[in-house]
Amino acid sequence: MPSPIRDDRDVMEYDVVIVGAGPSGLSCAIRLKQLSPALSVCVLEKGSEVGAHLLSGAVFEPRALNELFPDWNERGAPLKTLAKEDRFVFLTKNASFRMPNPPTMNNHGNYIISLGELGRWLAAQAEELGVEIFAGFAAAEVLYNDTNEVIGVATGDMGISKDGTKRSDFTPGVELHARQTVFAEGCHGSLTKTLITKFDLRKHSDPQTYGLGVKELWEIDPAMHKEGLVVHTIGWPMDSKTYGGSWMYHMADNMVSIGFVVGLDYQNPYLSPFEEMQRYKTHPTIAAYLKGGRRVAYGARALVEGGLQSLPKLSFAGGVLIGDTAGFLNVPKIKGNHTAMKSGMIAAEEISMLLQEDAGGRECVTYQSAFEKSWVYEELYKVRNIRAGFHKGLWIGLLNAAFQTIGGWRIPITFKNHADYAQLKKAASVTPITYPKPDGILTFDRLTSVQLSNTMHEEDQPSHLKLKDPSIPIAVNLPEYAEPAQRYCPAGVYEIMEENGVKKFVINAQNCVHCKTCDIKDPSQNIDWTTPQGGGGPNYPNM
Repeated sequence: MPSPIRDDRDVMEYDVVIVGAGPSGLSCAIRLKQLSPALSVCVLEKGSEVGAHLLSGAVFEPRALNELFPDWNERGAPLKTLAKEDRFVFLTKNASFRMPNPPTMNNHGNYIISLGELGRWLAAQAEELGVEIFAGFAAAEVLYNDTNEVIGVATGDMGISKDGTKRSDFTPGVELHARQTVFAEGCHGSLTKTLITKFDLRKHSDPQTYGLGVKELWEIDPAMHKEGLVVHTIGWPMDSKTYGGSWMYHMADNMVSIGFVVGLDYQNPYLSPFEEMQRYKTHPTIAAYLKGGRRVAYGARALVEGGLQSLPKLSFAGGVLIGDTAGFLNVPKIKGNHTAMKSGMIAAEEISMLLQEDAGGRECVTYQSAFEKSWVYEELYKVRNIRAGFHKGLWIGLLNAAFQTIGGWRIPITFKNHADYAQLKKAASVTPITYPKPDGILTFDRLTSVQLSNTMHEEDQPSHLKLKDPSIPIAVNLPEYAEPAQRYCPAGVYEIMEENGVKKFVINAQNCVHCKTCDIKDPSQNIDWTTPQGGGGPNYPNM
């Protein structure tokens, strides 16, 4: 048994440790055991159970699943609702216009799913193969040896009070040592961002760019339901300079997945993605579907939008990056689960070969080249300039996308991406946005919405939302940017309050739905999102 990095922690040893039980992490674990059954493989999941933190639209392309389990239907995979009809709609404030469906959004052969359900099914398949899955244990620290090779991760300590002292129920974290550690944390992973800095993994890539997706599940009037209908919109309520759009997916049993995505490169600090989602539902075309229905679930999360040019280097000494934590989302398709799964499978194949050589700690350099030979690379390369084309506005972005997807025109250069937080304008240079009050029937406030996300955090624990400089929100962000944290957070975590004439910045960490937007969009890059104790956060049963 190897010695622990910290004397008070126990050590568990595996061949491979995977951080994150999402589609990429579970696909990686499954493929490892398919190829090398003798390998010991462990998956850590910060949610209270597998699927608790999974949220996606989601129309699912089964290409990677077909490769992982050709018999997935016989195995009972939860792919039940076939996508039957695509509609692409442009919205003005009071009208809507049907547009030609982009080729990238042709969903023939795809399925409308709950990603949480798929995650739980994948976990069951992994466990049947001998994978150990530990839910409710967040990886909080990357472990290194004396030569700066990654040798595993440690889970967070439990039983620490708000003031940082150890409570009577204090339990130290556990160190999980591995010959290779796979980071599958999802969008903007808290450990991945430290690895990117330590190993300079973005040396040859652009900054990653993101969107924030706000999602609701509705049970609607059967007369308005059309199982298998897939609707996407652009236009209102976004202005022509701001990237954004919606989805509406008609699932089984009169259920509808509805959501709105706002690109986090937006410029107006008064913009609220949550409020834009609420406003979108008031459009006559959308409201007609929801009239007489009821909202049954709510959630939000950031998604990676940078594409191929924003992918970091994928490997380093002792580990690799897979899935959304690296950034494999195909934005024009509005899909990333199939590419995330395939990235995990590619990594598994290369790690399996590396470990057959009895290697530990070495860099799995063949993963990068294997990715570049795969259909994932080909898919992302073809569309690499589409999302970036919208940096110049909606109309130029649409023309660029039409030329490339319909006309087959390929630009020989690759457009650049820029950090989202740096795009925010000063408050004095923009027009404030006034949002209507919620009616409690069609539109809602953030705190009521968070209740539907089943978000729970242990009350007596340090805030997992850290300020690098506590003075910045009031001294810098408030006068210069009207403190946008009050608006970009979809869970009401951040507030400006006044006591005795003194303004202060309040963090309601218990509301956090783990979307990571604050870590991404804060204009001063002053907020560090870290993992809370235990299995805290949202508990999405079917998102």
